[in-house]
Amino acid sequence: MDKTVKQPINIAILDLYEGVPNEGMRCIRDIVDAFISQQDKEIISTEFEIRKQHNIPTLDHDIYISSGGPGSPTESEGLNWDNSYMQWLSSIEKWNQDTYNKRKKYVFFICHSFQLACRYFQIGNVKKRKSTAFGVFPIHMNEEGKEEQVFNGLCDPFYGVDSRDYQVIEVELNKPSNLNFNLLCIEKERPHVPLERAVMAIRFNPYMIGTQFHPEADAKGMSMYLQREDKKNTVIENHGYEKWESMIEQLNDPDKISQTNKLILPNFLKNALHEISLITNTQRGI
Repeated sequence: MDKTVKQPINIAILDLYEGVPNEGMRCIRDIVDAFISQQDKEIISTEFEIRKQHNIPTLDHDIYISSGGPGSPTESEGLNWDNSYMQWLSSIEKWNQDTYNKRKKYVFFICHSFQLACRYFQIGNVKKRKSTAFGVFPIHMNEEGKEEQVFNGLCDPFYGVDSRDYQVIEVELNKPSNLNFNLLCIEKERPHVPLERAVMAIRFNPYMIGTQFHPEADAKGMSMYLQREDKKNTVIENHGYEKWESMIEQLNDPDKISQTNKLILPNFLKNALHEISLITNTQRGI
């Protein structure tokens, strides 16, 4: 094979929304498309519908972004799509652990996918919340989070869009099986609430990272989405008018989720591309 031939970079976007209307996939597409447009390399993006079509990506891709989604991340255990997803995750892990494979696979897990990944790696407990977490909330970094390259440029705390009925809690970092993981940030401290704070981001290994919030959410699109009459009525019915009004106000604050949207996934993509390019150039003798 001619080593001077440049291989394209392949990005796989895993859609776990099961056909439910959402803003997450649009936001992920926008970030990936903007990133590709800024590069001088050939980069190909492909989407895979996981839960309805059981369309699982192969190992032919370099970078994977796995979306949020509805429903329970525990009750799906044993379903065909869940089994296939776990097999895919296992295949990525084995590929990256094989020292023969110099060009590694990079994965970002979002919300529902993050909870599935925690279940796979047996980190913490994935439990149903007493009430839905919905809104724009501060997220607090610990020392590992402040050193995390994917969070470069963010303040502490930073803000993220949260929308979940489940959560990962009770992570025991001193367990021997957890020593290779870095817990990066947690939800806001609430001294008046006698409940353990949820884990908001984990680096599972050098190639896999995930967040329990939605770093892809963009302020303008989310604001327009929440001001649609049907969505506004749904939010007010479920969470009250003050929650809806608070979300609109915070979405329009440039110091809040706009920075999260501009930095986290783009940083992940940039860092992954950099590492892949280093290996590719070495293999080509550059």
